[in-house]
Amino acid sequence: MPLPLFLGLIAAVMLAAGATIFAATGAGLPLAALALAALGARLLLMRRRR
Repeated sequence: MPLPLFLGLIAAVMLAAGATIFAATGAGLPLAALALAALGARLLLMRRRR
C-alpha cells in the first residue's frame, strides 16, 4: 500500500472518530456508540488491507 493512501486512511479514520466523539458527547449518547464507531473503523481498515 502506498504511503499517501495509508496516511489518507488514517486521517479518514481519525476524522470519523472525532466526529463520532463530538456527536456522542453533544447528544449525550452512551459510550457504546464510541465502541461501535471504533469497531467500524477497525473493520474498514481490515477490509482495505486485503
